[in-house]
Amino acid sequence: MNSPDTRTKLYLDPNLRVVFAVTLMAIMGVANITPAFPRIARELGVTPKQIAYLITYFTVPGVFLAPILGVLADRIGRKRILAPSLFLFGLAGTACGFVRDFDLLLGLRFLQGVGAAALGALNVTIIGDLYSGRERTAAMGYNSSVLSVGTAAYPLLGGALATIGWYYPFLVSIAAIPVGFLVFFGLKSPEPRNKQRLRAYFGDVWHIVRKRSIIGLFLGALVTFVVLYGSYLTFLPFLIAQSFHGTPLLIGLIMSCASISTALTSTQLGWFARRCSEKRLLAAGYVLFALSMAIVPFVPSLWVLLVPAVIQGVAMAFTMPNISSLMAAFAPVNQRGAIMSLNGMVLRLGQTLGPIIMSGVFAARGFPGVYFAGSLFALGMSVVAVIMIEQPKEQEGRSPSS
Repeated sequence: MNSPDTRTKLYLDPNLRVVFAVTLMAIMGVANITPAFPRIARELGVTPKQIAYLITYFTVPGVFLAPILGVLADRIGRKRILAPSLFLFGLAGTACGFVRDFDLLLGLRFLQGVGAAALGALNVTIIGDLYSGRERTAAMGYNSSVLSVGTAAYPLLGGALATIGWYYPFLVSIAAIPVGFLVFFGLKSPEPRNKQRLRAYFGDVWHIVRKRSIIGLFLGALVTFVVLYGSYLTFLPFLIAQSFHGTPLLIGLIMSCASISTALTSTQLGWFARRCSEKRLLAAGYVLFALSMAIVPFVPSLWVLLVPAVIQGVAMAFTMPNISSLMAAFAPVNQRGAIMSLNGMVLRLGQTLGPIIMSGVFAARGFPGVYFAGSLFALGMSVVAVIMIEQPKEQEGRSPSS
């Protein structure tokens, strides 16, 4: 068990700070632009359903590329995949700010999504490489807190920039380029030394993937991002704009409150982990997700939306960091990149399917249907978490076949 002094100083680790920078880039691609969605739709003459493609085109590449990049990260090293990905993300994302045609914008979003495909998986893979046990859970919590600070700040920044021009939020992506150099020259983390033959390597990966708990964790990641990207990020800006006449800046402010709630809760995740199993925290998180979604259709005024936003923030702190920590614990270092990137693929699938599923629900049932559907998804996942997911024994870097 780590001493309190070790836990206090964990976030001062220079390597973890580099991971924090990567995490901030990984979430920039969506959180920074969603407050501008109503204005983009108006300026480019497209519908809310079409605007959802700005998320879908960005997330689709990760569905296919994340597992491939994870395998490459296990075979040739994390940094050799991560740094070029950041460069592509920054260049394509910045270029989005200079186009005025929606189809061309979608093409550049696809390229930016190629660059983003590895970011959200390899950052937590590196945390798994650096730490173990409760220290790993605490590090995942700190990373989730940084992520949430970003998802709080980006909507505010994006909303403020969108009041000047709809294209300005895209220009923030240029920050990924210096972060790429920071990873290449500043990150000092253990790289895998994987000399297995490919057949043995994939056999070990399959041995891990087929475990019931891993399947349950994959389902958890999928449901989380279907709800987050479908019910929350895609449709909440339109709900605020249409029902409460909110400006882009107000949209960003409301959405930031959920992220602030996640950030504050995530800093205490190590404390929670010492008192409650990760599995129980995960199940509780989905119950809170269900509650937050169920409240939204009954909100009478703009500022009352802060209540479900705060609950959703706590739910996010209890779910994704624990999913990442549990999954890293199941995966030895030589297969961890593949496992975490498969999870990244599932996240991208959820990000992609969420807007599509909820757009269909919106067409049939309007805003209430979108949030009731999100609540049902989350409630069902709380049951799955209890039934399928177990607390893993810590891996020591050995492959399952050894």
